Amino acid sequence: MTFRFRLRGFGPLLLGAVLMATPIACSAGEVSELAASEEPATAVNAAVPTALSTIEAAEFQTLVAADVVYLGERHDSEVDHAAQLTIIEGLYAADPDMAIALEMFQRPFQPVIDRYLAGELSEAELVEQTEYLERWGFPWEFYAPFLRFARDHELPVLALNAPSEISRQVAREGLESLAGEDFRYIPPLTDIDISNNDYREFVAAAFGSHSGHGNFNFDNFFAAQVTWDETMAMTIAEFKASNPNTQVVVLAGNGHVIYGHGIPDRVARRLGDDLTQQIVLLNPADFLTEPSEAEAIADFFWYSE
Repeated sequence: MTFRFRLRGFGPLLLGAVLMATPIACSAGEVSELAASEEPATAVNAAVPTALSTIEAAEFQTLVAADVVYLGERHDSEVDHAAQLTIIEGLYAADPDMAIALEMFQRPFQPVIDRYLAGELSEAELVEQTEYLERWGFPWEFYAPFLRFARDHELPVLALNAPSEISRQVAREGLESLAGEDFRYIPPLTDIDISNNDYREFVAAAFGSHSGHGNFNFDNFFAAQVTWDETMAMTIAEFKASNPNTQVVVLAGNGHVIYGHGIPDRVARRLGDDLTQQIVLLNPADFLTEPSEAEAIADFFWYSE
């Protein structure tokens, strides 16, 4: 697969997420305008994603019926986060058996989130004890509404991500540097699959000219990216296996969900072909909406009204 669009903004985001304690904001360019059309899109999983802008659309029922729904965001976009909440509210109204899965929290802090949801911690204590500001760093109010919604409606929240200490170690020293307790929160090496050349090409294109800086090792960087993806996929799959009737709504960066290469394909590898998953890119920039001659970049494009 050749990525013909320019992946503006993804490189700094990926670098920040893996190599630093807090990610750098992704500036993905201007949001695309939804082209006016008298005929609604009807095909899902075609080369051109279905356009959505309201939970009242008939096509929204495809999301309602899915086992896992991915809401691909730009981390620094307030519009994207507002859209995520609208979609979550719509899905909950259709079926309240739901869990919210968040890239923004790392797995060691799941007990802290559980205590917040149980009413044992304040929101300020949640932020402090999950080390949110140090480990993620985007404004808390971007993500607070999802935690509040889950608490108010007694929904599970999954801390998806690998510890940043492990990601940085892999980025600097490679997967072979991991041993023993390093695998407490991440999959075993046999489950960290770095063989997808299309995904590797995408990450390389996103990273662009940064790959020539200093002692940077792209192989290790890509392995760290995949370690994040595999850890998130493992967390989703383990929850889904124990809660087969619960829909999981995943909030993650666009780079982890487009084409399914990051998280979705790795969840499917664990749970099998019967799993139904839908990928939604929120307010995609123009360079992400260029038609593909092969597979679709996502199942849906969501355009905020």
